[in-house]
Amino acid sequence: MIPTIQKIKQEFRLYWKHYVIQSLLATLSMTLVLLFLTFQNAVVVASIGATSFIIFAMPDDITAKPRNVIGGHVVGLLIGSLCGFIPHSYMLFSIFIYSLAVGVSIFIMVVIDMEHPPASGTALGVSMTGFSLQVLIAVLTSIIVLSLIHNRFRSKIRNLV
Repeated sequence: MIPTIQKIKQEFRLYWKHYVIQSLLATLSMTLVLLFLTFQNAVVVASIGATSFIIFAMPDDITAKPRNVIGGHVVGLLIGSLCGFIPHSYMLFSIFIYSLAVGVSIFIMVVIDMEHPPASGTALGVSMTGFSLQVLIAVLTSIIVLSLIHNRFRSKIRNLV
């Protein structure tokens, strides 16, 4: 059901400070991420952006917990790197390898109970561009910083969805 204008106005009046502050925290966090990652790694940047949304708009969600954020992205990095090492010169085989990175990362995250959906985007991005020390450092720094901010402001932020 589509929320009514009246309900949106009422919620905005009550929680506007949370909307603004949490959006600003996400903006600052993404600024740090973009300082480390290039646009060549657009898929990885997008997955970190999705992580930022989960952490700052849905902080109570299981997927926002630092264990899931860090664990999920580490799985994505590892699986994406492994799939990136598989030689693939034909387009159809490349598509299969990239898809495999997503599927295997989902499988492992679910099995080890560290589900974080954007981390499959990390697996996809790393499998497409290949492993690099720059991406490793950027992703690890990003997810640790995001998790620290989440932890630090946990008592002050609320679910916005």
